[in-house]
Amino acid sequence: MSVDPTGNDLKRYLAEDEGGPVVMLNLLRFAPDGRQFYDQYAREIGPHLQKVGARVVYIGDTSTALVAPDGFDWDAVLLVEYPTRAAFSAMVADPDYQRITHLRTEALSEAVLQATTPRR
Repeated sequence: MSVDPTGNDLKRYLAEDEGGPVVMLNLLRFAPDGRQFYDQYAREIGPHLQKVGARVVYIGDTSTALVAPDGFDWDAVLLVEYPTRAAFSAMVADPDYQRITHLRTEALSEAVLQATTPRR
């Protein structure tokens, strides 16, 4: 399972843009010793989020799953709000941001990254 979006994923993401803000849902499963890499990534992403007007809405470790299929046990969840889908795309294309993406990639064994649209 890939933990990073592909170019085709990003094209589809932008093509399906309904306009307005987007909250990215991140379900994270850490590789062995991956949490330390993710913690470093989390410390370094702040300026990149600020640059595109984004903000962390929530980050937390998961706990007891009450309703979930077997094996649906994520380690952490992260919600990040971006003003637009284009803002997210601009951030991931920025060479300065790309210098830290290896930390996220090395940290994770599996991930879900899904756009959500706030209800109006």
